[in-house]
Amino acid sequence: METLVLASQNKDKIEELQSTLAPLGIELKSTYDFPDLEEVIEDRDTLEGNALKKARYVYQETGLPSLSDDTGLEVDALNGRPGVYSARYAGESATYQENVLKLIEELSGVDSDNRDAQFRTVVALVSGNGPHTFEGICRGKILTEQRGNGGFGYDPVFQPEGYSKTFAELDTDIKNQVSHRGKALAHFLEYIKSH
Repeated sequence: METLVLASQNKDKIEELQSTLAPLGIELKSTYDFPDLEEVIEDRDTLEGNALKKARYVYQETGLPSLSDDTGLEVDALNGRPGVYSARYAGESATYQENVLKLIEELSGVDSDNRDAQFRTVVALVSGNGPHTFEGICRGKILTEQRGNGGFGYDPVFQPEGYSKTFAELDTDIKNQVSHRGKALAHFLEYIKSH
């Protein structure tokens, strides 16, 4: 595999994946490189469904191996919400900040011992060898206030297990090793190396 298309226009994800794939000599393209591609609506009720839908569409349109992911923040005290709706928790065109503020508000009456959560990512690869999915989970807890300027999404309020810093405070290399997306991509890379 020399070229891979990331079925995303999220600049943060593109940058994160480029640094992961560069040592393997895989050229990463994104949907920015294919302006005729339509935006895929994430309307499935599972992370797997959304990831596969996006990767299948991009593979069908470009003929190149395509990679997509969907990530959800699953909060125990909220019965797994926002889950598959994490990116649009505060509304269809919500900003990262609006989503974070809604989460903080929803958890305002929950004490620190009951703020366990997990980030879960499903990465889907669609190529001539069919579809494959890879999952990564990172357990942690939701803080009462935002800390740090790095990362994106819910990173300023998510503190992974074993760390005193949020994802937004951690060094990028450390975050990539322990994060949900990092773990899912590690499974993907194992697959690439063995095939």
